[in-house]
Amino acid sequence: MKQVGFPEGFVLEPLCATHSRREFHCGVEAVNQWLWTRALQNQEKHLSVTKVLTSGKGAIAGYYSLATGQIDFSDLPAEVAKKLPKRSLPVAVLAWLGVDRTCQGRELGTRLLAQALRDCHEAGKTFAFVAVILDCLDKRSKAFYQRWDFAELPGNPFRMFLSAATLKAMMDPAGA
Repeated sequence: MKQVGFPEGFVLEPLCATHSRREFHCGVEAVNQWLWTRALQNQEKHLSVTKVLTSGKGAIAGYYSLATGQIDFSDLPAEVAKKLPKRSLPVAVLAWLGVDRTCQGRELGTRLLAQALRDCHEAGKTFAFVAVILDCLDKRSKAFYQRWDFAELPGNPFRMFLSAATLKAMMDPAGA
C-alpha cells in the first residue's frame, strides 16, 4: 500500500506503550485526553487502531484513530441509502485526529487525514463498508472535513460522512 508523504524526519507508526502520549497537546482537551488515556487501551482491546506521526525527536506530532461501526440506513441521505438494505450498515469510523501545537500550520493534519482515508480505502478491499463517518467537535473541524467532501448526515450537522463510492473515486481517480 502506498503511504502519504510526510516531511523528512517524520515517521508514521502504530501507537505503542513507549510513545510519550502525555507530551501531546493539540489545543483541544478531548483530543488530548483520548490519546493520553484511551487510545492504547482501545487498541489493545481491538476496538480501534491509532497511528502516530512522530518527529525526529520521537515526540508525537499528530495521530489518528480508526474503528469500525454501524449506521442505520435511515441515518444516511436518501441518495446514498436508496439501493442499500433497510438495516444497520457497516461503516469505517475516523474516531480521532489531532496535531500537536508545535507542529500545527505545516499541513500535517491534511496529510494524516489523507493517510487515514487511504487506510480506510485499503481496508475496504477486505472489509466492506458504505461510508467513512466522523463526529466533529466544532465548526472549525467541520470546515476542515468539508474540504475533503465530507457531508452532513441528515439531522446531525456535526456527524459527517464520506461515501465509499466517493472514497474510491478519490483513491482511484482513473477508475483502477
